[in-house]
Order: sequence, then C-alpha cells, then structure tokens
Amino acid sequence: MDAASGARRMTRMIYIANIRLPTEKAHGLQIMQNCEAFAEVGADVSLWVTNRINTAALASVRDLWAHYGVRRNFRVRRLPCLDLLPLVPNRSDRLAQVIFLLQLLTFTLSALIGALFTPADVYYSRDPLVLLSLSLVKPRRKLAYEAHQLASGRVGATLQRWTVRRVGHVFATTGQLAADLRERGAQSAHVAHDGVRRDRFANLPNKSTARAQLGWRAEGFIVGYVGRLHTMEMDKGVGTLVDALAQVGGTAIALVGGPDDRAAQLRDRWIAAGLPEDDFLYAGQVAPDQIPLYLRAFDVCTMPFPFTPHFAYHASPLKLFEYMAARRAIVASDLPSTREVVTDGASALLTPPSDVIALAEAIRQLRDDFALRQRLADQAYSEVMTHYTWDARAAHILNQLGLTEEVG
Repeated sequence: MDAASGARRMTRMIYIANIRLPTEKAHGLQIMQNCEAFAEVGADVSLWVTNRINTAALASVRDLWAHYGVRRNFRVRRLPCLDLLPLVPNRSDRLAQVIFLLQLLTFTLSALIGALFTPADVYYSRDPLVLLSLSLVKPRRKLAYEAHQLASGRVGATLQRWTVRRVGHVFATTGQLAADLRERGAQSAHVAHDGVRRDRFANLPNKSTARAQLGWRAEGFIVGYVGRLHTMEMDKGVGTLVDALAQVGGTAIALVGGPDDRAAQLRDRWIAAGLPEDDFLYAGQVAPDQIPLYLRAFDVCTMPFPFTPHFAYHASPLKLFEYMAARRAIVASDLPSTREVVTDGASALLTPPSDVIALAEAIRQLRDDFALRQRLADQAYSEVMTHYTWDARAAHILNQLGLTEEVG
C-alpha cells in the first residue's frame, strides 16, 4: 500500500438544514457549533441552508462565523427555495401552512439536486423530508437523521416513521426519544444529547464585572432565563417563574430572548404582582456570543418548563448545558429528560412542573445559601465539561457512523 492509499481521508459531510441563517432560534447556534465540532474532529463539512429572506435585525449580519462565535473551519452554501413566508409572519392558518409547504418542498428539491452532483460520505440532517427524498438516490448507509422531537399529527408521524426506516443512522437527543423512534421502525437509534462549546465559556468575567459590562446594578439577586418564551406554540413556564418570584420577594428577573410581545405580557404580570418594574430586566434578542456574559450576570438560572410530552421526554434544551457551563446554580422542572443530564440536589434543584410554591422555595433556598449555590454550580460545570461538549458529541456520532477509521 502506498502512502496515499494508506493515509486518512477526511470524512466528507454535508449537513442539510432547512433554516433561515442567522436565526434568533437556538437551533441555529446548535447547528453552527455542531458543524464546527464535526470539522474539528476530522470531517470536511459543508452546511447547506435555505436562501431565505431574513428579519431586518439579522439581515445585516455579514459574517456568520463571527456572529455565532465559531471557527471558520466549514463552508456554508445557500440553496434556492420559494420563500413567501414573510407574507404570513407569525401565522399558522391554512394559507401560512401552504406557504410553508411550498418553501419546504422547493428547498427539498434544491437539496436533492445538489446532492446528486455532490458526493459525500454522509448526508446529515434534522429534516425528515430532505432525508426521505435523498433515500431515493443515495444508499441508506450515507444518510443520518438527527431527531429533536417525536413528530405528531398523522402526516408528521408518518413522514418521520418512513424516514427512520430508510436512513442508516438515527441520533436522538434523549433516551426516551431514541426508544420512541425505535418503536417507529428505526433499526437503531443512538442517544446524542446537546452540549456546549468549551471555548465559549473560557475566561468569562465574574458576576460583578459581567453586570457592569451589561449596565446592570451590582447589588441584588437576579434569577435568569435564556431562550425563546415559547416553542412550537408551547409555553415554557416563565409565567410560573414570575409567580414564584412574587412569593420570594427581593429578587429581580432577567429574560434574554423573546419575542417582545410575550415579554411585554410577562412584564405586565410582574407589575400586576406588585413587583418593582426596575427589577424586570429584559434584554431581548442578543448576539449568540454574548449569551455567556448574561449567564455570568445571573445568580440562578432557571428552566421552569411545564409538563408536556415534548418537554418531559424529548427536549434536550441547549440552555441547560450552557447554564451548567456558565457555572451558575440551576433550578429546573423535574422532568425525565432533565434527569438524564442533571441530578436533584447534586448538580441542580429540580421542582415539580408548574408548582409555584416549590419553585419559590427552591429559589429562596438558593438565595439564602451561597455554599449550596456554589456546590451545585461546580458540580454541574464539572459534568458538562466532562460529558457534554460538542467535540465529544461529534466524535461519538462519527464513530457510530463508522467514519473514524482509515480510508484506504
């Protein structure tokens, strides 16, 4: 065997995502960080996204890699599609559904045509329809599906069922989701929790410095929440957090995310509870690389999700891992998916979902016990950096794909 034939060839990966990029949603950060991690552990990565009309605030972003705080070690290709979605903003009626379907179908067609002329070792996607289409022209061993939810509804469930049966590899973000996808016909489904970019949380300022940089007052106890205030039209329980803080008293709330109209409703709820308006800190949408700074300005990070099948069994929230990496004490709803990552009393305090009294007591306990806050934060940090980094996740996925061996 000559040197050329025995050398390791980089794995050619095409990551296909039907997303607007940049986006205010967490999946944009997750995908960009994962592409960076795949490239870091030895893949030649090309990220294919939609060429869609963006919001005014994000249309000015010229450097995606800088915006998301990742290395420029992979490429981004924008595929054409029919994008009429700006005509029906924040709508879910029949017309909006038809327009979304047109966008999805035209993007899928672009991805299919592109894949026909672009060889790769693996075509990786979170989008069932894209993978189902590629299964018509590519061998199943080259197709990998990353699942973040159990599709509901007759059409969605059927599409997901067909997809997991026709791709060679399925990766699920929780153990229960993996089990449910096996029930839907996946030959195997590996668990790949979300995680963090280690460098994103290096050399962060202490709490007082972070607050000074943000223009927040140095004193006071701040309980924070990061992320969108709803997902797939599901409430994320931040109203419960407002009610709990009304019982605790003497605390401020900090929200980083949106949308603005939901934040305004929460502000009204805060004021109606007799709480000082100055203690309602709303940052709105911020650049992804600024999130760690906000986390360091908090005393406690929260994830007060209600009990729904999605949150309880299938969600692997990026915020949970970033809370851990920011070395901040965490209060979260006691859900099976959360318990896959953190342990009550060891790396977080877990409270029954939607239980205002229990949530208030947990926050009060952390406010009054600095040693407990520090112990929980330190343990969570140790666990996330040991088990839940993107590089480790990428290496695990490539290993399961059988793409870490020499190519001769």
